[in-house]
Amino acid sequence: MRESRGRSSETSFRLCSRAPRMMSWSATVVLCLVLDNERDGVEHMFVSMARRGQADAPDHPMTPYRQRAHRPPGGVVARSGTMGPVTHDAGLAPHLADLLAEADQALVRTVDGLPDDAYAEPSLLPDWTRAHVVAHLTLNAEGLAGVLHGAHLGHPRTMYSSLEARNGDIAELATTDPADLRERFLTSVGVLGEALGAMVDDDWDGRFERVPGAGTDISVAQVPLMRLREAEIHHADLGADYTAADWPEAFRVILLESMTKRPYPAPFEARPTDLDRTWHYGEGGGGPVVTGTSAAIGWWLTGRGSGEGVSSDTGSLPEVESW
Repeated sequence: MRESRGRSSETSFRLCSRAPRMMSWSATVVLCLVLDNERDGVEHMFVSMARRGQADAPDHPMTPYRQRAHRPPGGVVARSGTMGPVTHDAGLAPHLADLLAEADQALVRTVDGLPDDAYAEPSLLPDWTRAHVVAHLTLNAEGLAGVLHGAHLGHPRTMYSSLEARNGDIAELATTDPADLRERFLTSVGVLGEALGAMVDDDWDGRFERVPGAGTDISVAQVPLMRLREAEIHHADLGADYTAADWPEAFRVILLESMTKRPYPAPFEARPTDLDRTWHYGEGGGGPVVTGTSAAIGWWLTGRGSGEGVSSDTGSLPEVESW
């Protein structure tokens, strides 16, 4: 990457998600996403993935490339060299690229550090082992990469062929040898990174479905936010020393805001004790006021735990569904 000339408009961002510790497996994946602002405000993306100790090329070669990436509608790439809000009205993540980098790096370190026998141990999700969580994160990255690739080519693609296939693939991949599962997960991070780096202006205008015939479509511009939520929440689901308390403040704000878009049986408010903001959930106004740290409220809003660290002024927490 070219050295900075010291101008405020010439910023750079590098994401290197690599397996830093374990040497027992054959491939080390290195993903570098660089956003480099030129004086004329044009952003360039470089994505590369290096695989060491493995002669065979991956199915989707991660060759370096240089891609012009203007700011698309919705602000996925901002002139500051970071990813901006994924929608005009969400007001969520002015530095989404930075958050994605941090989330991926932390997740890769955790997955890389899991001993093989830890994959068969229970996660914090009912009926799922840690291997199931890693398998889901892997297939999620591959599915979102496919969505972005389809958008880039002008041929919309679904994330999964069907819900049954998605669930079956998770169950099957979870039985894979831990070393192979670990390697495929790391590869999927690189594949998604390359797909993100290839996106240009009009690519972000598309829409897609999770599965064919789902009846609802999703803006392609939501993909970075979708992946960020997956990475942060399921990282905590692994139950491997990373908890909701470790979520960056910016992500906690994103999570509490994005959860307002979900339906709720009755309205309520959330007032985190560590953030000077109030969020409204459900249709209408009023209702119970829920307090606690933003991490505890976010964890509870996703249907996890039993409300530890969260309380309501009515003495009873509102009903929420699992995410």
